[in-house]
Amino acid sequence: MIGDPTRAVMLEALLGGEALSAGELARRAWVAPPTASAHLARLVDGGLLISTRSGRHRYFTLANAGVAEALEALARIASRRSGVVDHSGAANGSIRFARTCYDHLAGVLGVMVTERLVDKRYLVGTDGYEVTAAGTAWLESLGADVGAFARTRRAVARPCLDWTERRNHLAGAAGAAVVSTLLGKRWLARIPGTRAVRLTLRGREGLYRTLGLELSLGG
Repeated sequence: MIGDPTRAVMLEALLGGEALSAGELARRAWVAPPTASAHLARLVDGGLLISTRSGRHRYFTLANAGVAEALEALARIASRRSGVVDHSGAANGSIRFARTCYDHLAGVLGVMVTERLVDKRYLVGTDGYEVTAAGTAWLESLGADVGAFARTRRAVARPCLDWTERRNHLAGAAGAAVVSTLLGKRWLARIPGTRAVRLTLRGREGLYRTLGLELSLGG
């Protein structure tokens, strides 16, 4: 199911973590609405997507974080085989510079934030991550609901190998909290029609103030 080109485009679009309508997914995949509906029905039946109706529209999301992890792993394999990794500078607003990988931050920015959290010992560990007391305090200072970590079944923090950077970014409940908080504070802004996100001026200043990260809006 994942290997079909039309369904692969739809799954990649949903990897950004947003719910998209059948019509939007049809446009992303460049297929007619009836064709899109048939593909989406197969993905729902196969347990890869969840469908929700709102008014006249039906919206689709990835079924769970495990599906997102599988898609990201396949992207790493594909990039190695095809040599698509671009080692040149990544401009702010490009999918390589920053993107949502389901519900966590990936790309150059995701890797830089994660490495700074490790440097400051907000995260510790090698095979896995653990959020320290200092890391908890940092998340709470941003307004993240750290108490929600105890109510989730998923790992609180884990490394995820970035498919473009080949270094780890932060995944798990803590990674999701970082993305939702940065979007809520308007430090990041979604770019319509793509899962890339843009670092705003407010975000550049905020990440410098809270993590000491020096970032250029030019990439």
